Amino acid sequence: MIMKRTIHDEGHTRKFLVVVDDTEECDRAITYATYRAAATGGALVMMVAIELEHFNHWLGVKEIMLAEAHEAAHERLAEYKERVEEIASVPTECVVRDGKVAEQITALIEEDKDIGILVLAAAVGSKEGPGPLVSSISSQSGKSSFPLPVTIVPGDLSDDDIKAIC
Repeated sequence: MIMKRTIHDEGHTRKFLVVVDDTEECDRAITYATYRAAATGGALVMMVAIELEHFNHWLGVKEIMLAEAHEAAHERLAEYKERVEEIASVPTECVVRDGKVAEQITALIEEDKDIGILVLAAAVGSKEGPGPLVSSISSQSGKSSFPLPVTIVPGDLSDDDIKAIC
């Protein structure tokens, strides 16, 4: 079910949510969302989700590995924030959350009523389709259970192609 958003209320701005990960196509989603936010007076939210099931070690080791994962996530977000600033002057929020990616996307959308669009990019050259995150989210949105529109950017678009369609 679509959730009520506050993007049209006074003092609110539509935000484009992008999930930051280590895939090649991630940059395409960020580039598209940045151009769209700039063109529409919106803002950008970049989120990294750290999947906790990868940290099944003893407590001391788990805490160290989780801290390292958070540090790496913040570094990745800082790199992409520089990329955003190269493209346009767009207000940008960086968020790091612990948990499964799809669950954290939904939770963040529920918490931040200014998020109006989720932007993902499809994997290029994958025999398994557009990628696991795109497949997971698109299967939810097809059942009307995903709370807002999803834009899926072809992962092989150039910056010029993206700029032209935004």
